[in-house]
Parts: sequence; structure tokens; C-alpha cells
Amino acid sequence: MKTEVLIVGAGPTGLLLAAELQLAGVSIRLVDKTIERSGQSKALTLQPRSAEILHSRGLLDPLLEKVERLPAGHFAGLPVPLEYSAWETRFPYQLGIPQARIEAQLEDHLRLHGVRVEGRTLIGLDQDDQGVRAEFEDGATIRAEWVVGCDGGRSAVRKLSEIAFPGRDGRFSAVVADVVVEGNESTSWALPSLVPRDGAVMTMLPLADGVHRVLFTGPEQQGLDKDLPVGFDEVSRALTAWYGEGVVLRELRWGSRFTDAVRQASQYRKGRVFLAGDAAHIHSPTGGQGMNLGLQDAFNLGWKLAAFVKDGVDLLDSYHEERHPVGAAVLANTRAQGVLMVPDDDVACLREVFVGLMRLPSANKWLAGLVSGLGVAYSPGDHRLIGQRMPDLDLGTTCVAELLRDGRPVLLELSGWAEAARVVVRPDGYVAWASDDPAAEWPDQAFTVRSKASAAVVTPSSERSLAAS
Repeated sequence: MKTEVLIVGAGPTGLLLAAELQLAGVSIRLVDKTIERSGQSKALTLQPRSAEILHSRGLLDPLLEKVERLPAGHFAGLPVPLEYSAWETRFPYQLGIPQARIEAQLEDHLRLHGVRVEGRTLIGLDQDDQGVRAEFEDGATIRAEWVVGCDGGRSAVRKLSEIAFPGRDGRFSAVVADVVVEGNESTSWALPSLVPRDGAVMTMLPLADGVHRVLFTGPEQQGLDKDLPVGFDEVSRALTAWYGEGVVLRELRWGSRFTDAVRQASQYRKGRVFLAGDAAHIHSPTGGQGMNLGLQDAFNLGWKLAAFVKDGVDLLDSYHEERHPVGAAVLANTRAQGVLMVPDDDVACLREVFVGLMRLPSANKWLAGLVSGLGVAYSPGDHRLIGQRMPDLDLGTTCVAELLRDGRPVLLELSGWAEAARVVVRPDGYVAWASDDPAAEWPDQAFTVRSKASAAVVTPSSERSLAAS
């Protein structure tokens, strides 16, 4: 069977990309170095924009059982919450869903459609005008028309494709761990504090079943090799130093080191090879943006790659053009957050000024949009809506998100909506074309012809309902 797209890496980014391509009828193979899930989660939350995209494909509902809605985000752990309610969204909150659950849900979804993760380690990659030949450690080869590297910060796809990964190495080291402690009664989410004290930072958040997530850094962590195992005694010392003898470590479930290294691939596409997720960008986890940025990469690339494979519609270069600046903005905001966490008297003054700015509604909304992805907009056009997220309007018996379930563009006729009379919505939920004229001719553009039946025309009353679902 011909493989149209080979996806290397079966984390959240690779799994969502596979789901998008499978939805469009693209022949795919999905490989990863290991098919055994650890059950551990580095990422803990879905940002509002990621919740929107999963909802628009019907993939969110199975994840909502026993989920905690986190009413606000944070910037550098400063004591002013980022309010999502200023944005038009059904999800004005983060969803406390660990990465492991998201991976399991996406993998189950793919399995129902005949797609399984193959355990293979990539060691060679060569491309020509017709496709790409991938070689694996077990001696197997796969010939595909396209390859997408979703294989993390040490991406084999990126290295074998000789794509530059400029940036800088980490300047400090920190630890993230899941622990069981005695003496901490916290059972509900609270805004984390990352304000340094005596050269150290510590925050602890409750997960489930008595487990807490801790993130800390201090003098002891600096200079340690990133691959050095995190030990029980190290975590215990950090907890005691911060909380005193009242908090006692009983169990270390999992621990890992990370740094504030920042790097971004110079190109997200090289011929027939693409990069997405951590393969394309790495940054500190401050603000909980990493997994979400990767999911949003996959959502942007999936429909464009499918449109080319199935219909010859070439929008492939726009993937780099749209997503590279978004990745660069995330790298910049995580670096800024890192500066605000530096234990320095002058930085303390900067934090005080920044907290004042965050209390201004317009500044708070801008930061919330930056961290959540709700503020992402692409190239503008001759109408104010072009390049913007399309609000999930209530259309009477349906809504915009439900019309996007099949991954095709949607044409909307909207009576009474102040923003536009006619709108073309891309499969990823952004506005491709809009007009205030209810009689305007629909555009004859490539993105409207996917599979020759891509458009659904709806004529609703445009009363808007964005109540949290």
C-alpha cells in the first residue's frame, strides 16, 4: 500500500496530525521509537485555543470527564491572573487534562480508524523529486511522498534533513516532578507562584489521587547534566528548603530536568520534509505552552498537506510562513518570563512594574491571547476578519465548530451579524475570506475546493452564544 505521509513521532503533535490526515483520507504511517506509553505527563493543561481545535473535530468530549477548569492563566507566575473571558471563546479557561490522557485519547481514536503506532527508530532519510526514503534501525525502509518530523527537541528528522536549529543553550536548570507528600492540604488549583526567594523558585500544584506536580530550581540544580536522574533526596531537600519541615516527601513518582534553552528551526519545510512541535522549536515550559503550540502546528499543517495530496492544492509554503512567527513569539514570551523570575533586586522592580501593567484590561487580554493561542492571527486581507479566528457562532441547530467536524472549509451566509455577511472559514477555523455584502460572489480560491464538496452554506440568525460548554 502506498504511503502518502510518514509521521515520525507519536506524541500529541504527531497523533493530532495523523488524525487530521486520516480524516481527509490520506494514506499515513505513524512511527515512534517506542510504542509503550510511560503514563507520565510533562504537560498538564490544554490552553483555550487547543480546546477549541479539538472541539472542532469532536475529539474533546471524551477528555472532559473529571476535568478541572482552570479559570485563568499566568505570566511568569506573577500574582495577576490572565483572564481568558475577554476573548470570544467557548473555553474561557484552561482544561486540566494531562498530556498522557490526550495521547491515549488520540491513539484510541486513530486505532478505531485503522491507524496504529509502529515502534521504529529512524536512522536515515533521503528525498528526491518523487518522495522520501526513510531507513530504520531494524532494517526496515518506508517510501513516502512526504515526511513530517514530530519527534521532539532532539529530532532525528531535523538532523537527518540538515535543517539548522539556531538559538542558545540553557542558562539555568530546573526540575519537574510528580510526588506524593505529607503535610500539604492543597487539593484544588491555584495560580502558581514563580517569584524567586533566596535564589530559588518552587511551585506545587495538585493533580489527582494525592499526587502533586512540583517545579523547582535553586543553586543545587545549576550545572547538573540534563540527563542526570532526579533523585528522591534532591526533591526532598528542595521541598524542605521552601516549605520547612511541615511538608514531607513520601514518594517520587517521576522526575525530569529541563533548561531555558531556546531554539527554532530555520525552516519548517525543506522540500518534502516538514517539522512540527518540539522538532521545530524548544523553549522553557513557563506558561504551559509547549504541547499546545505543537497541537496548533499540527492543526495548521494537516489540512494543507491533505489538500495537496488529495487535490493538488498547493498551500504548503504557507505552513512555515504562518507558524514560524507564532513559534518565534512563544520563544520570546518564555524568555521574557524567564527574566522576570531572575532573583535580582532590579528584576524585582521590573516585576512590580509588570504587575501594574497586567492589571490593565487591554494588556491582560493581549498577554492572555499570547499565552493561550487565542490571539494568533495570520496574514490580513482586504477585510478586517481575514486571518482572524472565526468565533464559534451559535447557528441555531448547529454552530461553526460542528460545521468544521469533517475538516473541510465552510461557507457561511450570516444574516444580522455585525462583522460580515459572508465568510469562508478555513478547516483550521481561521477566516480565509469575508465580505460585508450579502450578495458578494464566493471567491474562486483553492481552499474552497477540497474534495469538490468542501462548502456548507448556512443562513442563520446570528445571535451569538459562547457560554462555556
